Amino acid sequence: MSAPLLEVRNLSAAYGRARVLFGLSFELHPGEVMALVGRNGAGKTTTLKAIMGLVPASAERLAFKGRSIVGLPTYRIARLGLGYVPEDRRIFTDLTVEENLEVGRREARAGLSPWTPERLFRLFPNLAEMQGRRGNQMSGGEQQMLSIARTLMGNPEAILLDEPSEGIAPVIVQMMAEAVRAMKAEGVAVLLSEQNWAFAAGISDRACVIERGEIRFQGSMQALMADAALRAETLGV
Repeated sequence: MSAPLLEVRNLSAAYGRARVLFGLSFELHPGEVMALVGRNGAGKTTTLKAIMGLVPASAERLAFKGRSIVGLPTYRIARLGLGYVPEDRRIFTDLTVEENLEVGRREARAGLSPWTPERLFRLFPNLAEMQGRRGNQMSGGEQQMLSIARTLMGNPEAILLDEPSEGIAPVIVQMMAEAVRAMKAEGVAVLLSEQNWAFAAGISDRACVIERGEIRFQGSMQALMADAALRAETLGV
């Protein structure tokens, strides 16, 4: 197996005095889709925020492409090639679709095919039809597509996706699944935080089940799908 893009070893995080994560360890490899699954409040979103330097965290090792990112500001982590799509999307609502994409533009790294608006419009046809529309005139699902597209304009090597299917129409959820598969086909690694079990199971190679800030299971998605007792206990499915 190739060297990991993202290495997480004994990651812990807290909000003030309240500890949320307790020694999480996992790796993400190039072109792999791994799902962080668990009930609401299990620590999935905090895991992604801790990796991106958005919440106070400590780790024995937290590295991207072999380089420690502990203590780095979020913008520097992003410039290394680690994209982040937050749960609340955070598009620029006063800017148009086209302008949002331009804000995210960065040069592609050597050997990688650049993501362009034209490629992204093929991936998200809805966006192609609303290039001049402002973000505040878009539905939640359309904003989610734009958030992912804007992140891809930065030509990342890995993306952290936080609850991409939450609160959006089933037809948009299917587009999200196709987008993740397209990223995987281009060699982009995806770390996915998701409560929608069916969505996560349909697109992920591996899974980490998080319960109360600890990893209860880590392995192939096939193995998790075969363990009905664990799923019922930790995920309620």
